[in-house]
Amino acid sequence: MTKETSSSLLLAAVVLLVLGSCVTLIPWSSHTVSDLGYHTLCPFAPWSTLTLLFLAGLAWVIRGYANQQRKS
Repeated sequence: MTKETSSSLLLAAVVLLVLGSCVTLIPWSSHTVSDLGYHTLCPFAPWSTLTLLFLAGLAWVIRGYANQQRKS
């Protein structure tokens, strides 16, 4: 896999993870109440949101490191 392809895949992963973290906070009629105090699409919010944002940040750091190695 080329470095450009891996960089593009990591960027796509970052975008999908950030979008997924936003989706977890959407109000939704469900049987359980999240720790935020209202019914969300994901009953594990905000912990799932924070986990997805952490993974997005990790992918962003790895992408930056890979791009820096490519320039050297």
